[in-house]
Amino acid sequence: MKAGQPDLRRSEPSPTQRAPETEPLVIIVDDDAAVREGLSELILSVGFRSVSFPSTCELLAADILDSPGCLILDVRMPGASGLQLQHQLVQRGNRKPIIFLTGHGDIPMTVQAMKAGAMDFLTKPVRDQTLLDAVTAAIAVDAAQRAEAAVAKRSLAYLETLTPREREVLHEVARGRLNKQIAFDFGISEVTVKLHRSNAMRKMHASSLGELIRTWEALPADIREARPA
Repeated sequence: MKAGQPDLRRSEPSPTQRAPETEPLVIIVDDDAAVREGLSELILSVGFRSVSFPSTCELLAADILDSPGCLILDVRMPGASGLQLQHQLVQRGNRKPIIFLTGHGDIPMTVQAMKAGAMDFLTKPVRDQTLLDAVTAAIAVDAAQRAEAAVAKRSLAYLETLTPREREVLHEVARGRLNKQIAFDFGISEVTVKLHRSNAMRKMHASSLGELIRTWEALPADIREARPA
């Protein structure tokens, strides 16, 4: 394998081709070729796909960060560090779980990484099982985040089908307001409120009031707080 070339195991396609959405991909970034090879073999031994890069720059060029899975990052590398990559991802809103693995860690560095959302900060050498446990936990978190995002996206699409008044009524229902209170505030009858609420439930694909509120709560906070135009 040529220097600087990403190492993609199990005869997988080029890293510029994204991993199947159903199969996690563990992305390893470390400037030490021996470390990359060892980690790749360990990850593959438990059935996960693995791809490795010698630098954050080459990882970014591969455009695979949207793939399901997690990152294992060295902290200090030529060019952008693992911490700098984490900062970039946070700024982009990319919540991919990160496990830092370094031989040069210190307490301030660990605190910085964990405050920014890192799953774990491990020091080389690390026990195989410790790292595998961290990877398994990170992949589970990523799957949960993706499921949450899918629900929010679907709920937002449903919300777009509501009329402004239906959305206003939904907002008040989610606040726990009674039909008669909503009717008084909006200057309409309770029957009209019930009709708007029924339409909102149907359009939001909710079979009960509890499900309607859960669907509403799955929306991003800024969407829930925004008033219909």
